[in-house]
Formats: sequence, C-alpha cells, structure tokens
Amino acid sequence: MARLSFSKASLHKEGAQLKRYKQYLPSLDLKRQQLIAERSKAIAELTGTEERIRQCYFIVEEQLPMLSNEHIDLADLVTVKQVIINEENLVGIKLPKLHDFEIQCKAYSLLSKPHWVDLVVVQLKEMLELQIRLKINQQRLTILQQAVKKVTQRVNLFDKVLIPKTQTNIAKIRVFLSDAERAAVVRAKITKQKRLKDAIKWQ
Repeated sequence: MARLSFSKASLHKEGAQLKRYKQYLPSLDLKRQQLIAERSKAIAELTGTEERIRQCYFIVEEQLPMLSNEHIDLADLVTVKQVIINEENLVGIKLPKLHDFEIQCKAYSLLSKPHWVDLVVVQLKEMLELQIRLKINQQRLTILQQAVKKVTQRVNLFDKVLIPKTQTNIAKIRVFLSDAERAAVVRAKITKQKRLKDAIKWQ
C-alpha cells in the first residue's frame, strides 16, 4: 500500500482522484439500478413460466389420465427441431434471448391412435416450449444476479471505501500543510526577532 505523501502535489493528486470517483459513482449506481430492474423482470418472467408449467401438468393430470396406458406408443411424438438464441447487451452485460424455435410433430394415423392423442400433442408442444423458455429465464436470472452482486460491490467500494478514504487523505494533507505553513511563519518571526536583537546588541 502506497504511503501518503504530505505535499501540495499529493493534495492535487488526491483531489483529482476524488473528482473522478464522484463522477464515476452516479453512472455506476445507475447501472446497478438498471440491472436490479431487469433482475426483477427476469424473476417475474421465470415465475410466470413456472406457473404455466404447473398449469400444464394440472391439465395433463385432469384431462389425460389415459397416458398411463403403456400400450399406446407416444415416443418421439413431439420433438424440438431447433432453438435459436440471440445475445442481448444490457449495460455491458450479455444476456441470452430466445429468438426462435421449431417444434416438430411426428405424423400419426388418426385411425391407429385414440382421439385423445391430439390433446397430448398440444400439451407436449406447449410443455416443450415452456421448458425452452424456462431454461433461458434461468440463465438470464443467474447472469443478472451475478452482475447485480458485482456492480453493487463496486458501488460500495467507491461509496464506502475509496471516496471516504480520499476525503480523509485530503483533510490530513490540508491539516499538515496548514500546520507546516503556520510553523514556517512562526520560525520566520522568531528569526526576524533574533536578527533584530543581534543588530541591537552590536550597536
């Protein structure tokens, strides 16, 4: 740790640092607020998706008890063909964003399958879509939580450590320089008085 120098140059340096810290802190705090707002939005979206998944399970339990019939082949009836995820930049934080997806339904004979298979297909499609959205929601929330934690630590560093410490350093240097200036004035007066005494003595 660098030792504090009690000089006018050091005072100027500390003052310049304090100015930079105070200029940077508001923008850093604004970034934190934006991230917190986005995190709240991500939590709401995740909660909404989880609720839709619960509703989907409820519908299946209520309307499709026949799914327990193992003689009806439902394997690979609905599959995810592709998922396209883009990247969203939010105040320098890269977040995944669902752009598009394709869910494929395997063709089946309406004569060889019971009528309720149509409802199964609908629910499977919805469940697969919700699972895709759930994964993206979870990823976004994890990234945002980490980002909020990191930027909050930086805000606290500036607000509670760097700025107060720099202000204390400035106060110490000013006191030291003020004391040194007073001491110099006193020494000058003493020297002047001594010279006057010496001059009188030799007269």
